[in-house]
This record gives sequence, structure tokens and C-alpha cells, in this order.
Amino acid sequence: MNYRIFTGIIAGTAILSGCQSKSHERNVTSPNVILIYTDDLGIGDLSCYGATQVRTPNIDRLADEGLRFTNAYATSAMSTPSRYGMLTGIYPWRKENTGIAPGNSGLLIDTATVTVADLFQRAGYTTAAIGKWHLGLGPESGPDFNSYISPNTCDIGFDYEFIIPATVDRVPCVFVENGRVVNLDPADPIYVDYEKKVGDWPTGKENPELLTLKPSQGHDNTIVNGISRIGYMTGGKSALWKDDEIAQTIVTKAEKFITENREKPFFLFFGTHDIHVPRVPHADFRGKSGLGDRGDVILQLDWTVGKITEILENRQLLDNTIIIFSSDNGPVIDDGYQDRAFELLNGHTPMGMYRGGKYSLFEAGTRVPLIVYWKNQIEAGIQPARFSQIDLLRSMATLLDQSLEEEVAPDSQDALSVLLGRGNKDRDFIIHQNLNNALSISKEGWKYLEPDEHPAIEQWTGIELGNSPRPQLYHTAEDPAEKNNVAGKYPAIVRKLSDMLDSVRSNN
Repeated sequence: MNYRIFTGIIAGTAILSGCQSKSHERNVTSPNVILIYTDDLGIGDLSCYGATQVRTPNIDRLADEGLRFTNAYATSAMSTPSRYGMLTGIYPWRKENTGIAPGNSGLLIDTATVTVADLFQRAGYTTAAIGKWHLGLGPESGPDFNSYISPNTCDIGFDYEFIIPATVDRVPCVFVENGRVVNLDPADPIYVDYEKKVGDWPTGKENPELLTLKPSQGHDNTIVNGISRIGYMTGGKSALWKDDEIAQTIVTKAEKFITENREKPFFLFFGTHDIHVPRVPHADFRGKSGLGDRGDVILQLDWTVGKITEILENRQLLDNTIIIFSSDNGPVIDDGYQDRAFELLNGHTPMGMYRGGKYSLFEAGTRVPLIVYWKNQIEAGIQPARFSQIDLLRSMATLLDQSLEEEVAPDSQDALSVLLGRGNKDRDFIIHQNLNNALSISKEGWKYLEPDEHPAIEQWTGIELGNSPRPQLYHTAEDPAEKNNVAGKYPAIVRKLSDMLDSVRSNN
């Protein structure tokens, strides 16, 4: 069966221009689900995970009253592939062009692919994507930001979208709502290019004197709001976002969506831009953490989570809403701007005790915070079971009582009992992916990193990517910080895990 067609039949109204409200069969007793998917947040960045130099009381509340995972993993150590895997249940390395997407990328999820949002639509939910997207928009050749952008998130299961097309450090620096750039003046069209300069807007490389935040590496193309970005753009001045208002803007959009759908079940994919660079905290948070801009936007993220919770409470929706909070990958400290993040750590350890970070095969690249909250339905506590975000799709299918054909989400497994704290069975194995698409596999207290010839260090971040021309094996049960490569000591385990990794890779 073509699930895209099936979804369209269930949803009712066809999409002709922009996302439209659809007529769903409603089950008002179904729990709402909000997935708060943050950016570049480390296992050591939250006080509920042991941070002492910064306090995150709103996130801590969800952890204290819900389930806090200690062995949860993103599907990749970078944003775009991690989001792809989580929403589709397909390992991103199976599909070409799922690396870090430029801001003018076409939609990376094929419209025939069943997504998490599709499952909710089929179950009668209204769905929305609000905040950071970074999975492309438009045809393979890329979107025309001056007209209706198609395909968009509405073609892969979302009824409403208000999104940042890529990342905040990439052009175009505009919001897209239901296929159209918000506040765009047709007389001032947007042009975007990632190969050559377009128009006459100044760049960080040519006009560093205009910068309010200087790059430490790269990030020296078109200047928007005093910050030079990756990529070139011109036009669309009336549509440009204000960096210090992004958190408030997307919270306002989430509040409107929740309010309008309070009488019926909804699914909200809420992608925050914090704590990704450039880190530009609102005045309410600037200077409040004592850890510089990076610490301040952690406070801003915590505020964001608190506001979402408050909105639900004020509308008597919190009791019947599942909140899932996690990150797309591990932390990075200097990711291209001179914001003094290293100098102002003051003893804060974003990676916790783990090695690596964003972009890396080592643990801090993919080991992420995960908190699941459902009032009176989930018993508060710690969940030690190993969980991968690749399993979200089939877990939600079980929650929604939706059957799936075998070819849908082929890499996803049903782990709903683990997510809800009704079981603690480890996932059999976890696959990790780094910036260079090198893979590793961990199982039963061991972690194998396949040989890779790429450079071992990501130059401007100083993060170890985990690359080595020789196999690596770590006994993570005894050496969680991955300090001692014992591949030479345990060749049989190396062979076993290498064969398993090859088997997973070849199982298409």
C-alpha cells in the first residue's frame, strides 16, 4: 500500500496551497505529544544531569516528575542526519545527501516516506512543526523563497509549519510558514547561493568592521544583524528574523497552535535553536548565567521549556500531554564564533565525563539527554536502558495503535515500554555516525569504531572525531570515557562487532 496516498485519504482535504487545516477523525482521549528537540545540548549541560555551574529548573521539573534516561542516543552526531533518522526510522547514512544541509537544500525526506508526523495524522491528530527544521524544503534543485515552496513539511505529515529552514548560522535568515516566507516584500526578493556571492550585502570576510560577533572560523559570508553567516543572501529585509527574539517567537507560535487545538489531540515537533551558534540571548538572559553567551542560552532554553509547560497547565492540558525532551546531538563549545565559550566555562563540563562531542564517534557525540514526562502515567525515576532515537517512529506507532508494513521505518524498533518506564530492556545495539559518515557500534558494554582515514580532529572545534586508520575497541562498561583502545587485546570481539556492523549496513 502507498502510505502517502493512504495518509491523504485519512487526512481528508488535499493540500493545494500551503498547509491547510484537515478534517481528522478525533479521539479526544488520546494523549497530546510534544517533542521538544533542542540543538547541540550536552549530557553535562543540565542540572538534572549533574551540572553545577548552571541551573535548569524547568527542565529539572520534567526530569524530577518524569523519566530521565541515562543511556539515550541520537542517530548521528550532527543535526540534519539525526533529525532524518528520528523522523523516518531510517539510518541517515543509508540515504545520500543527508549530511549537514545548506539553507537552500531541497526537502531531504522523500514525500513517499512515512514519518512520525504521518502516524499522528493517521491517528486523528493535528500536527505541527515549529522552530528549527534543517531537513531542506522544496524540490531537489532547492526552494524558491519568493513563491510558494513545495514540497514542504505539509507533504510529509505536518498540518502546520512555522520553521527556520536550516540553522541560525546559515542563510536565509527568515521564517517559513506554511510554504511561504513570513513578511516577505515581493518588491525585495530573496536570492540565496552557497557557492558565490549574490547581491551587494556586506560579508564578514570583506567588512569585519561591521560585525557585532566575529567568526572564529568560517561563518564569514553574508552579514545579517551584525553576524556573518554561512552562505550568501540578498533581499528579504522585511522578513529577516531578530536573533535575540527567536525563542520568544517560536514559543508564541507554539502557544497559538496549542490553544487552537486544545479540544482535540495534537502532535507538536518543537525544534529550538538553542544552544546552537550564533548564541544571541535575549536581554532577559544576557549575562545571567556567569558562563557567557553559551550559558545564557541554556537559561533561555530552560525558559522555553518552562513556557511550554506553563501553556499546557494554563489550558488544563498538562495531565494528558506526553512531553519528550531531547537533543539532536552532543555539545560543541567553539563552533565558529568568538563568543568566549571556552574561556567562560568556569568549570562547566558540557560533555560530562565523555570523550568527543558534536561531530564525533566518541560518546559525547551521540549520547544525549532524554526526558519523558506524562503526568500520573509515567512513574518518576531513572531509566538506565539503552535507547536510540531511531526507535521513536515504531514506538509512537505502538502508542497510537497504528500498524506498519515491514518496509516502513526499517531500522526502527518498538521501544514504547522503555520510553514510558514500563520496561528497562536495553536496545540490542546502538549505531553511531560522525561528521565523515564513519560508523561505530556498541553492544553489551563494548564499542567498536571502524577504521577511517579522515583527519582525527575537527580543526576549529578541537573535537576528536573518533577517526583512526586502525580499528578501535573500548570496553565502555569499565571505560565509559573511552580512554583505552583494547582492539589488540580482544580481536574476537573486534571481529564480532565489525561483522555485526557490516550486517546492519548491508541490510537495506
